[in-house]
Amino acid sequence: MKNTIKRAGIVITLLLLIGQFTSCTKTVKEVEIADNTAITVVTEVIKTLREPIAFITGVDAGNNDFYSSARQYFIEKEFEVIDDAFSLEEIITWLNRNYDDRKYGEIHIVSHSNPWKGMSLENVIKGERITVETLKKNAIEGSLPTLENVISANSKIVFHACGLGENTGLLKMFKNIFTTDSSPSIIASPYYTVFGKDFSNQYLAKPYYGFYPTANSPGKTDLSKEFAKKYPAEKDINWFDALNNETERYIGEAYTFKFNIPVEWEIDFSDTDETVPSFKNKEEIMDWISEDELISKEISNYNIPLEKFRWKTYVKGNKLIIKGKTTVLCVLKPIIKPYGDLEHVAPEIDNLRLYNVE
Repeated sequence: MKNTIKRAGIVITLLLLIGQFTSCTKTVKEVEIADNTAITVVTEVIKTLREPIAFITGVDAGNNDFYSSARQYFIEKEFEVIDDAFSLEEIITWLNRNYDDRKYGEIHIVSHSNPWKGMSLENVIKGERITVETLKKNAIEGSLPTLENVISANSKIVFHACGLGENTGLLKMFKNIFTTDSSPSIIASPYYTVFGKDFSNQYLAKPYYGFYPTANSPGKTDLSKEFAKKYPAEKDINWFDALNNETERYIGEAYTFKFNIPVEWEIDFSDTDETVPSFKNKEEIMDWISEDELISKEISNYNIPLEKFRWKTYVKGNKLIIKGKTTVLCVLKPIIKPYGDLEHVAPEIDNLRLYNVE
């Protein structure tokens, strides 16, 4: 009787221990206990995740070194680096083709991005840049390949794309696209990611934006006053000095870079009774844009005043072509530790003050 109770106790203990495991693969084996009684034990073996990988999805132009610095950063971290995939299509295809029976752990995707034009990363090869609208269109049309079951619930898709963390709509769409039998975490920062500078090989910076019509700058004194008026709560930045800095000369110093945003519309008057309008000056062009429902709605999405664009119009047959271009001044304020030694805050992807997670 005692022997029977002892056997039952051992079996119950083993079952309780087995119940504590959560894993991917089951292994069945027989275990012989002291009195030569064999029982079947089911254990679970957790497969390891694959080492982190990084996709460098662009090539630098001019003096910009964003992609080359990011590539060097991930090589030094001993990540597997892929630098020949420039579209989401190619990234998904690569993940499917190179799966080695280990689920992917961290997948880092490096891409230029801004709040107005979306990501530099293409949807499909030689296709449009990724925005909420273009990604939705390609998903509906079935242009993108389907990601196979290569992701686990512990996988993390980390985007190093400036300001992407604020675009919750796009993060949700990425969540859907990268979800297979399991759903990974989609991680991106609302701040700008900076690679390979003098004081840190990677840090984050808070952006502030100003605009002027391309080739018609009012001067840095007037621009600094505009920044001060637009961002009255920011007391740590000397706007005039920041606009004259092209790089961070000491840790935490604000500096500026600029880029252009072009817009263009072509309006065909062939099938209307209206004549193609002509304009004497930019004010008349802006008035016409404001009165056109479709164009005014589209330009309002940029949240940039019309007068901050340089406007030009052309007539080609029965078509009116309107072109505008604004120069964006982006002042970056590096995020530094609030106490202790003067240094950048480490851009840890698990820090919810620095990164948003979908």
